[in-house]
Amino acid sequence: MKIAFHGAARTVTGSKHLLTLSNGKKYLLDCGMFQGLGKDTDSLNRNFGFEAKEIDHLILSHAHVDHCGLIPKLIKDGYNGEVWCTPATKDLSTILMEDSAGIQESDLRFVNKTRAAQGKSYLLPLYDMEDAKKAAQHLKPIEYGKWHRIDENVELLYLDAGHIIGSATVHLKITENGKTTRLTFSGDIGRYRDVILRSPQDFPQADYIILESTYGNRLHDRITSTPDALLEWITKTCLEKKGKLILPAFSVGRTQELLFALNQLGLENRLPDLPYYVDSPLSLEATQVIENYPQYFNPRVQKLLQSDSKPFEFKGLHFVKSVEESKSLNYRTDPMVIISASGMAEAGRVKHHISNNIENKRNAIVMTGYCEPHSLGGRLKLHPDEVGIFGVTHQVNAEIGEIKSMSAHGDYEDLSQWLSCQDPRQVKKLFLVHGDYDVQVEFKNRLLAKGFGDIEIPPLHYEIGLE
Repeated sequence: MKIAFHGAARTVTGSKHLLTLSNGKKYLLDCGMFQGLGKDTDSLNRNFGFEAKEIDHLILSHAHVDHCGLIPKLIKDGYNGEVWCTPATKDLSTILMEDSAGIQESDLRFVNKTRAAQGKSYLLPLYDMEDAKKAAQHLKPIEYGKWHRIDENVELLYLDAGHIIGSATVHLKITENGKTTRLTFSGDIGRYRDVILRSPQDFPQADYIILESTYGNRLHDRITSTPDALLEWITKTCLEKKGKLILPAFSVGRTQELLFALNQLGLENRLPDLPYYVDSPLSLEATQVIENYPQYFNPRVQKLLQSDSKPFEFKGLHFVKSVEESKSLNYRTDPMVIISASGMAEAGRVKHHISNNIENKRNAIVMTGYCEPHSLGGRLKLHPDEVGIFGVTHQVNAEIGEIKSMSAHGDYEDLSQWLSCQDPRQVKKLFLVHGDYDVQVEFKNRLLAKGFGDIEIPPLHYEIGLE
């Protein structure tokens, strides 16, 4: 048995881990898109590092684009099997893949105008809407908490990861040559004090663990609450400076957390009387899907639903659907809050909002989660004097900020708590993925101190045999 790491290897995005058995059967864990890696992003997304048609099973952890975003390309390139996932992940992935296709087509129309003027050839999208719709037909949902045999060699168990609705940790019983090996893949681990979701679940003892490490050297801010931080930015930007507050946010998970926090301010009569725009068609669809799975909410939210059946709605909220309405926001000068995807500000409508508003000192752009260092969001976090967007250089006059209390990823205490159900002496090897390399080195040292003896940080396309 061998495992190879074809994404999220010493970087945060592009999750793809390939398990190959001695009989040649291949099992792919996630098929995510690389994001925010500058000029290397496109080539990384176009070259898997393996042949799509040789994959026998695809096992999906959850519906974020860096975990599911290349499924349509995988199927376009020859994969013809099922995509195992939870029911909520099926619903979210379906709309997310179509949205990703639409964003690629829209952004490339803009980019190709510039390329044509420079005499360069047109770029083609990784996949189109038809490919995304075809991919959705391969999604095969199974429930949490039950072992499911996917073929004669492998049994699959999904447990709640507490990261987004439908997110799962992946547990495999792999039988070959009369021996059973237990392998666990964390996907993305959520927080044990998440404001909306249930906590991550304990899991059976594993022989091998593939563990995400996004915040392996960080503790999340527990002093300032998200509603208070949002109110501070709204007050400073919209009420005092009469400007626009732009909040880049992933459509699945982060946008709903923002809406929940604004709803809380409304229930407490602290929400300023302003227009609040969610400018992402996917966010509206995702919010509707998430509302269909209240059983995955934590006990506090379950209780809140008894008195407030719409926890993501409040006075002044508007969902923007059309491109025309989205563009019209850039011509307005009145104070407002704009929540728009993507969270790294690397694609989607928020990138256009930033390019149109970044030179006005009355405005503020506030990041709400992790950003790859080379992404637009990552570059803005460095507070540059100027920044390039769509090939145009802009002066950064708007205030740049960050709400550090927000993250769907667990910090190193959450990750350590998730591992606490394991006997480190029985774990033969632990692989750290989905993290920046310097963060992973720090996290590795923490885990060695906790008794995990063999920890590797695999580079891209690294392959290793398992006993």
